[in-house]
Amino acid sequence: MAYATSTSRDRYFDTLRALAIARVVLFHAFPFTTLELAFPSMGVMFALGGSLMVSSLDRARGRAVVNRLRRLLPALWVMGLILIPIMIYKGWPDRPSWPHLLLWAFPIADPPSSELGYSAAGVLWYLVTYLWLVLLSPALLWLYRRWNLPTVVLPLFGLLMLVAYPDTFGQTTTWVLQNILTFGSCWVLGMAHREGDLRKLNGKAVLGIAAACVGGALFWTWTHPGDNGHDMTGIPVAYAIYSIGFVLALLRWSPNMAWLQRVRPLNGFVSMVNNRAVTIYLWHNVAITIAVYLFDRWRLWRIPTQALEDAVDFSIALFLILVAVLALGWVEDLAARRRPRISPFVKRRRPQRPAAPVPAPARATVRAG
Repeated sequence: MAYATSTSRDRYFDTLRALAIARVVLFHAFPFTTLELAFPSMGVMFALGGSLMVSSLDRARGRAVVNRLRRLLPALWVMGLILIPIMIYKGWPDRPSWPHLLLWAFPIADPPSSELGYSAAGVLWYLVTYLWLVLLSPALLWLYRRWNLPTVVLPLFGLLMLVAYPDTFGQTTTWVLQNILTFGSCWVLGMAHREGDLRKLNGKAVLGIAAACVGGALFWTWTHPGDNGHDMTGIPVAYAIYSIGFVLALLRWSPNMAWLQRVRPLNGFVSMVNNRAVTIYLWHNVAITIAVYLFDRWRLWRIPTQALEDAVDFSIALFLILVAVLALGWVEDLAARRRPRISPFVKRRRPQRPAAPVPAPARATVRAG
């Protein structure tokens, strides 16, 4: 099958996004720290968001924020319409008041959930952080175009202050601010990429800075373990610097991705993930949780080897993710003002051959008598 790929799209960006989301799914299925360190997906996705936001602001400044939120929120609304009634029906002992449930409509903080719905709500911090960075983007871009380097390090400075004085705000506000500041520099680096400033930097210098960021963050995490030991995600400053190092290295260069067209399965996978990125992110953890439940319910733990157990469990999760994509992915089409479709794949339309020209009738010749 051939898949449509518009020449106006940046296939390098599409590939990075697909890789980031695939890594998120793998990490939640197999929570090994090595996966998080091999590719810090969240920093990369926020950097891509910052770059794309510059294009939106330059193209339609008055409606850029609204347009970006329109692309983001409808899939969350559908999730809320499904999960909130289920959580109430199954019992929600500490259910918050109705105004708090409005966070499922406009998530300026993590939407509330019962224990049953935590697998869904636990990943929504990303949407909360993304929403705030979208709202802040006009101001961030204005600052960046006047003071570029100070704007890049400003979120990191704010994060240092927040960590130094953790009791300044309440728990909810601190959590939201921590996420915004942790990934704010990656967002601004995405803006720097779109402005063309990263390409102007010396390649060797960028690699040196990136290596220093990654190495320094690893050294700090090893010598100053947090509450969760050497889990870098629990050490916000180290994780922010680590992500900055990866983003610098990934966005300094824009490799030619023409080869992707020739590898059709991979090309199709990249297109599919980008067409259904929000749906996959929102529902992947739910799918993994249900897969674990079904694995136990069907007594699949009797499978003889651990590797085969993991493969079967993960296959069930992937199947459930596919079900969510087919059942709910069309919401992303509506949000993008495209014709809704069930399939996440788009067949490439073959150009129609022009009709053969019809010869004009011969004129009658009048002979002189």
